[in-house]
Amino acid sequence: MRSTLKANLDVAIFNPILSEEEDQEGGSGVATINKPKVKKPRRYKVLLHNDDYTTMEFVVYVLQKHFGKSLADAQGIMLKVHNEGVGVCGVYTYEVAESKVAKVAREAKENGHPLKCTTEPE
Repeated sequence: MRSTLKANLDVAIFNPILSEEEDQEGGSGVATINKPKVKKPRRYKVLLHNDDYTTMEFVVYVLQKHFGKSLADAQGIMLKVHNEGVGVCGVYTYEVAESKVAKVAREAKENGHPLKCTTEPE
């Protein structure tokens, strides 16, 4: 009973996948194991857009609170938004990026600011 169990475990542990050529030829004597490759998830940039009503202080506050930026980094991004019209807050997976956009939109609405935050693929 034990030897049968051990033999079954050996087969279950080493189950090689032969290529079509090896399978048709009866095997070449070399077993290969094909492992599927996992693709990295697509990344998305979270963008803040300039408007004429949202204060610079509020933008810095949002960058620090929701994106974990230091004061210097937050001020740099805020100035980029102010001068160029748009600035990148961070790059995340789709779910995280959409969550951050929703949080920023909620925070802006609660504070009476029309701050626009969007995502785009990297």
